[in-house]
Amino acid sequence: MVHLTVHLIAKSSNYSKTCRSESLQQYLKKLTHLNFSNKSIEDIDDLSMCRNLTVLYLYDNQISKICNLGFASNLTNLYMQNNNKSCIENLSSLHKLSKLFLGGNSITVVEGLDELKSLKELHVEGQKLPRGEKLVFDPRSISSLSETLCILNISKNNIDEIWDLAPLRKLTHLYATDNQLQDIQEIETVFRQWSQLRLLNLNRKPVCHKPKYRDRLITACRILEDLDGKQINELSRQFLINWKASKDAKKKLDDGKDIKEQTTNPLTTDFRMGPQHPFAHERSSSLSKPSEYASPALHFEYKETAEEKRSRGINIPVRTGRL
Repeated sequence: MVHLTVHLIAKSSNYSKTCRSESLQQYLKKLTHLNFSNKSIEDIDDLSMCRNLTVLYLYDNQISKICNLGFASNLTNLYMQNNNKSCIENLSSLHKLSKLFLGGNSITVVEGLDELKSLKELHVEGQKLPRGEKLVFDPRSISSLSETLCILNISKNNIDEIWDLAPLRKLTHLYATDNQLQDIQEIETVFRQWSQLRLLNLNRKPVCHKPKYRDRLITACRILEDLDGKQINELSRQFLINWKASKDAKKKLDDGKDIKEQTTNPLTTDFRMGPQHPFAHERSSSLSKPSEYASPALHFEYKETAEEKRSRGINIPVRTGRL
């Protein structure tokens, strides 16, 4: 088992180059960047002497728990991709943390970020999830990040809906490829709340095959510059926005006409209901025979006169004499 300790740091090549001019303690106090990636590290020991540490690289190791980083109040960047982590913990003291990289672990819930008031980038892509499960988000963490988070990477996590992410109104970049999003209307609704979104990547998702997918997202995200790796032409965007506005206005006008017709002449609506409706008679049949719904007061019976009968050759005796 390999532990990250001050002694391990002392054996590093960086310290060896400066050991002649200063002590280990002086070196650790001045240390701002520490890179121990791909060193088979499983645990972090006490590094409290590194009080000015701002960037820590620990990716491609075997770390299962974040610990002993309470001293790192100046840490801004933490890289812990491709480790053995199953949860996010012990980060509450990292008040200056701006970028957090946790992709390629076994995290099932994005949580424990409530106190990270400076976090601008969060990368949790490609988690090793149990079969059939998806990455979920703790509402408290999402709420806490709503005013700071700008870049979010949630690719390859079997995600099928994004309602929980709607509060992230400051997002400018979203990477969400290789998930299971299908509801284009849900995506439009959420994206309309992200007024600062400039880059969006949803490649290799079912929703990408929906009719008018690209047009609908460009009109929903008014300042989007890049969609699925393709630049958005400003002229095309303006055309789509104007086209949608015209279409919506026409629909609103048509809906208003329908409501007015239903209010002023309800029978008109009845005739539109189709042949199954009792009033939906064929025009020709309504002229050839009296309607069963006609009022008796409007029914007339025609009787042929005697003169008309004689003209057709029918012998009608003529009465003579006085009445």
